[in-house]
Amino acid sequence: MSKKKSASAKGLEMINLDAAGIDIGSKIHYVCVPEDRDSVRIRSFGSFTEDINMMATWLKKCGIKSVAMESTGVYWIPVYQILERAGFEVNLINAQHVKGAPGRKKTDVEDCGWLQKLHSYGLLRASFRPDDQICVLRSYIRHRARLIESASSHVLRMQKALTEMNIQLHNVISNITGATGTAIINAILTGERDPIKLAKLRNNGIKSSEDVIAKSLNGDYRQEHLFVLKQEFESYNFYQKQIEDLDKVIEVYYQELDKKENKEPLKKKKRRLSSSNIPKFNLRESLYALIGVDFTAIPGLNELTVQAITAEIGTNMSKWPTEKHFTSWLGLSPANKISGAKILGSKTRKVKNSASKAFRLAACSAGKTQTAIGAFMRRVKSKAGAPKAITATARKIACLFYRLLKYGQDYVEQGIECYEKKYKANLVGKLEKLAKHLGYDLIEKIEKQGFNIGVS
Repeated sequence: MSKKKSASAKGLEMINLDAAGIDIGSKIHYVCVPEDRDSVRIRSFGSFTEDINMMATWLKKCGIKSVAMESTGVYWIPVYQILERAGFEVNLINAQHVKGAPGRKKTDVEDCGWLQKLHSYGLLRASFRPDDQICVLRSYIRHRARLIESASSHVLRMQKALTEMNIQLHNVISNITGATGTAIINAILTGERDPIKLAKLRNNGIKSSEDVIAKSLNGDYRQEHLFVLKQEFESYNFYQKQIEDLDKVIEVYYQELDKKENKEPLKKKKRRLSSSNIPKFNLRESLYALIGVDFTAIPGLNELTVQAITAEIGTNMSKWPTEKHFTSWLGLSPANKISGAKILGSKTRKVKNSASKAFRLAACSAGKTQTAIGAFMRRVKSKAGAPKAITATARKIACLFYRLLKYGQDYVEQGIECYEKKYKANLVGKLEKLAKHLGYDLIEKIEKQGFNIGVS
């Protein structure tokens, strides 16, 4: 058995001669270099910044150029950034990819040696990480999403407190944190209890009448529920202030990012400010200056969705050779399991990818539009169900995103009529092939009532 192992090891060709492996921990990092670089090839370093700088100095002394690291959580981020600034090629390895390799011993010391060996033979693939400028933007956008989630939890508690007092405000207005809802809640917390006076705070855009709103505000104003409502309302306003301050930082950072030279000015488009989550600055123009393509023209993609996708993948699509590689990374393409020339399964891979979630949300929005993409989703939904339709439509939008960003083209909406015409043409082509295979001919029959196909 040992002879076979040594023979197979000799047959492999080393690709990364100057490779090191790092097993990242919360307190201690274990580092392994090739055997001929130092008398002690495996060393441990602490997690403090001074220790990581000592690690970088030792790796340079050993002549290391490429590093492979394995980690869980966020412990790898400072190590990655310090080593990258020091000039090393840093590769973050997915633990699932290393887990399947045979011969691994599960100890921290053995892990770094195993990573160094696999990396030296080129058997490890680095996880995707965008450029440093986009990483900064990604941190801002992810933090903004967490703030919105925290604010939404307080909205739910506000609604619960109102329901416990039998104030059915959420049944007569669509958003209790809008202009009307905020004004009414403010008045309640300041001591107003008259439903008629509270209903007069209704905004002109609300569909429900003052009488209906007044009926919904006739409740049991108990002290304990009012106290909960007050605290939750203050917490919600606090998070809204945090989001507003963060948006100012993001707006300034967009000005610092490298911008593309856009040949054509951005076409004007009405901004929808109905949602409190939309930034007050013109996000669409900032994205257009950064990317050079107006992705909001694609059905289902709005400013926030495009920002979320851009913050995750960046503006350089060269890291994915084709759109198939891109959609596979997103987990939107079938992962075919083939054995004996038979497909055993074709379910999509489960991935934790924020960009993939954004494309799926865009697919849900596009399915409600009278566009070619909307017609495509509705057709797939009627045939295969909603989950598969969402995945298929998300993949279609992702392919469009890839092409437009890589080749700098503009999206042109073909329209639902053009899509239906192409779909019917493809269907007729398939019928002609089937009829020819069975020995029949298709004859086009035109009548006053419409277009029919006859078989002879």
